[in-house]
Amino acid sequence: MRLFLSVLLVTLTLCCYEANALACPAFVQDISGFLLKPTIVFEPSLAKYEAPPENVQAVLDVKSCTDNIPYSGRLSLIKIMVTSFFFVHRGFCSAE
Repeated sequence: MRLFLSVLLVTLTLCCYEANALACPAFVQDISGFLLKPTIVFEPSLAKYEAPPENVQAVLDVKSCTDNIPYSGRLSLIKIMVTSFFFVHRGFCSAE
């Protein structure tokens, strides 16, 4: 088991060393739209996910809570979410 884990880690290191840290534009657009756009403007952008209506309503309920956060706080949240996303998921974005 230890040998397998070592080989796996070395393989991942060699195969993933070229991963970039650029923000996926689709991800940044979705996060910034969720936190900064008014609900009436953001709601149509959820259609691309073809989610059930109860899931869409759940997102809009959370959005109504985040709309109460001051604007500067929402900007800070965007920076934190985009940065932390790319420390975990670097190089896995295929949408541009």
